[in-house]
Amino acid sequence: MSDTDFDIFLVATPGLEAPLAAEARDLGWHGAELQPGGVTIRGGWDDVWRANLMLRGATRVLARVGSFRALHLAQLDKRGRKFPWAQVLRPDLPVKVEATCRASRIYHAGAATQRIERAIAEELGAPIAADAAITVKLRIEDDLVTISLDTTGPSLHKRGHKEAVAKAPMRETMAAMFLREMGYDGSQTVLDPMCGSGTFVIEAAEIASGMAPGRSRDFAFQDLASFDAARWDAMRAAVQPRKVAAGRFFGRDRDAGAIRMSRQNADRAQVADLCDFDCLAIDKLQAPDCAPGIVIVNPPYGARIGNKGPLFGLHAQMGEVFRSRFAGWRVGIVTSEGGLAKATGLPFKPAGPIVAHGGLKVRLWQTGPL
Repeated sequence: MSDTDFDIFLVATPGLEAPLAAEARDLGWHGAELQPGGVTIRGGWDDVWRANLMLRGATRVLARVGSFRALHLAQLDKRGRKFPWAQVLRPDLPVKVEATCRASRIYHAGAATQRIERAIAEELGAPIAADAAITVKLRIEDDLVTISLDTTGPSLHKRGHKEAVAKAPMRETMAAMFLREMGYDGSQTVLDPMCGSGTFVIEAAEIASGMAPGRSRDFAFQDLASFDAARWDAMRAAVQPRKVAAGRFFGRDRDAGAIRMSRQNADRAQVADLCDFDCLAIDKLQAPDCAPGIVIVNPPYGARIGNKGPLFGLHAQMGEVFRSRFAGWRVGIVTSEGGLAKATGLPFKPAGPIVAHGGLKVRLWQTGPL
C-alpha cells in the first residue's frame, strides 16, 4: 500500500468543486478530476500530507486505500478480515467506522459498520470507540465496497490560528475559493468593507505570502501506520513564506468588536503587519491610495437577522459608494439573496454557482472593473 498510488478524494464545499480542482492543478496535481462533492487526485501518502497542508479550498482529504466487491454480509465479513489493516492503521489507537450503502445488495449501513469494526478489532487488535479520532469510511455502491480513511480530522477550514469569530462567519475554505473565483492570485489589493472576523483579508494576505494554510494545526494522518514524522517535518519546513509589501490588505467594519477580532486573528496568523483594519461605516468608506484591486464582501442577508427591508437600503448605499469612489476596482458580493445584489445597481456578470453555506444557499456576484 505504501509504495503504490491510490485515489485521494478532496472534499469540497458543494458548489466550489471547480476552483478546488484549479487549485489542486496549480499545486502540481495535473490529473485533478472533478466529481460531485469534490475532486479526485492520485498519489501516495506524501500527497495526502501535502494536500492537507497546502490546499486552501478542501474541507477534508480522504485516502481511498482499497476496494473489493461484496454481495452479502458474510462476504463483506470475509473480505474485510483479509484487508491489510496493519498497513494503514495502528493497533494501539482507537478507530471508528462510518458506512453508507447505495444501490447495493448490502443495504443496512449499521450491519456493514459492525462487520468492519469486528474485522479491525479481531484481525488488527485496534480498539473501536465512538469518539475515536481516526475514522474509516466505508462506502458500498453498486456492490463495490470502497474503504477510505479520513486523513484530516477537524475540518480544514479550522486553520488553527483563528479563535475569534463573528456571528455568521465566512469559512476560510470558502473565502479562499471565492477569492480564486474573482481571479485573485496574490498580486492584487483586497478590501473587505464588512470584514467581520477578517477572514477574506487574512486569507488574501496568506495567499500573497505563500503560507501553508495547515501550518498551525495537527491532522488525523499523524496517527496512521503510514506516518513518517521526519518526512512530515521536512515537508512543512520546505514551505518558506514570501516577502510581501504591506498596505495591500484592508478590512473595514462599523463594529469595533469585529475590528478587534480581526486584528487578533491576523496576529495569530502572522500577517498582522500586512493587514490594515479600521472601524468605519460603509458611507465613510474610501478607496485606498493604490492601484485598483478587488473589493469582496459578505454582507448581512437577513436570513439570520429577520427583517430584510433595511438591507435593501444598505445594499443600495454600498453600490453607490463603490460606483462613486472605486473606479477601476472589481467588486464581489456573496449573498443568498439575488434581490439584494441587484439592489446595489452594480453591473454584475451572471451569478456564480450555488454554494452551501451554513444551511443557506449563497452565490458570488462579481463585476468587471467599475
